[in-house]
Amino acid sequence: MTTYLPTLKQLQYLVALRDHGHFGRAAESCFVTQSTLSAGLRELEGLIGVTLVERTRRVVRFTPLGEHIAAKARRVLREAEELGDLARAAGKPLSGEMRMSVIPTIAPFMLPRILPRLRTGYPDLKLYLREETSSVACEGLQNGRTDCVLLALPFACGEVAVRPLFEDRLFVAFPENEYAPCPAAIAAAEIDESRLLMLEDGHCLKDHALSACNRPELRAEATMLGTSLHTIVQMVDNGLGVTILPQMAVEAGILDHTRVTALPLEASHPTRQIALIWRRASPRERDFQLLADLFASAW
Repeated sequence: MTTYLPTLKQLQYLVALRDHGHFGRAAESCFVTQSTLSAGLRELEGLIGVTLVERTRRVVRFTPLGEHIAAKARRVLREAEELGDLARAAGKPLSGEMRMSVIPTIAPFMLPRILPRLRTGYPDLKLYLREETSSVACEGLQNGRTDCVLLALPFACGEVAVRPLFEDRLFVAFPENEYAPCPAAIAAAEIDESRLLMLEDGHCLKDHALSACNRPELRAEATMLGTSLHTIVQMVDNGLGVTILPQMAVEAGILDHTRVTALPLEASHPTRQIALIWRRASPRERDFQLLADLFASAW
C-alpha cells in the first residue's frame, strides 16, 4: 500500500495562511504566487481527503480540523528546522541564518553597539532581526517563527531557556527646572501622576516602570499614548509631562538636542533585567550562549 505524505512546502503554505488569514499575504510571506499557494493547499486537502479551509470572497475560515492540522503542521515545521540547526550546531559557531526578535525599548539603543562586533567577529552569521513587543516576540518564539528573543524581564514567556545579561536602571525624564533644586535622584513618591506619560499597552517597559514605582494610582492616572520612546521624549521636551526611560536609552543619546533632564529613579527595585531567551533543548544553545556573551560584554 502506497502512503502519500504531505510535503513540508504544503504545510508551510497552510501555516502561512493561518497566520495571515489572507491568501495574498500568505503567498507573499512564502515568496510564491497566490495561485501556487492555493494549488498547494488544494493538493494537501485532496491528499488527506478533508476540507481544511472554507473559502469565500471576503473571508478565509479554517474548519475545526483545519485548525488542529495547522497547529500540528507548525510543530512539524519547527522540528524540520531543528534538523538544520543540528547540522549548524556541529559546524562553525554563530554561522548560517538566525532569526532574533528584539523589543522596541531595546533595539535602537543596544543593537548599534553589538551589530558591528558581530559583523567583524562572525561574518558567516546571517542575523535577521524583527522589532516586536514582548508578547508578539514570545509567541513567535513558541511557534518557531523566531529563534531567540532579546527582551526585558520580568515577563512571562512560557517554557524557555533564559540567559540574564545585565540590569538596566530606570530614569525619570522631565523638562528642565521641573524639579528645583535638582536632586541626585527622583523618588517614586515625587512623580506627579497627572503628568506621567507612558508607552501604550503591549510595551513591557510600562509595566516595569509602574511596578518599580509601586504606586497603584500611577497605573490609573498615567497617560498611555506612545508607541515610541523618541516620541514621548519630544512630548516631555514640549512641557507636556514627565516619563520613565531605561538607562540604555539615556546613554545612547535619546535626550540629545532636547531640554529634557533625566535622573535615576529612587525606588526599591528601580531596574529591569535584560535577557536573551530561546526554546529549551534547542540544538543551537551553544550559539545562543555565545551571542549572550557578546551582548553582555558590550554593555
